[in-house]
Amino acid sequence: MSRRHAAEKREVLPDAKYGDLVLTKFMNNLMVDGKKAVAERIVYNAFDRVEAKIKRAPVEVFHEALENIQPSVEVRSRRVGGATYQVPVEVRPERRVALAIRWLIKAARSRNENTMEERLAGELMDAVQSRGTAVKKREDTHKMADANKAFSHYRW
Repeated sequence: MSRRHAAEKREVLPDAKYGDLVLTKFMNNLMVDGKKAVAERIVYNAFDRVEAKIKRAPVEVFHEALENIQPSVEVRSRRVGGATYQVPVEVRPERRVALAIRWLIKAARSRNENTMEERLAGELMDAVQSRGTAVKKREDTHKMADANKAFSHYRW
């Protein structure tokens, strides 16, 4: 990591269909080997499946799912006098979104449906109902932070 200055944030263009910046970041994270058109097709088809099942606006469902996945606290390693402590710290807003996106994609990829569209749609619908692997990951993160509350005075 460079000590000179922080890397500047790159601005992404809103996606073509819904005009949403977070959705563009999600597609960019889902993309493999630079195949953006494939990632867009997967996301839009998954959104169509979600809309058919839940009968709500898919972008609204997507944002609600991300809200249910975003962690508010996490643990970070802190070395104090030869011992390493897991110190609970608040999560910055940009990092919350980034973690939620990453966890959602990882959870969708680990599901057992046939296509990525089905997996993503299933994980989105589970996340909206506060269940599924991605939500469990958030709960585990919160539990770990709660368990290490005693070391919160080592916060920096």
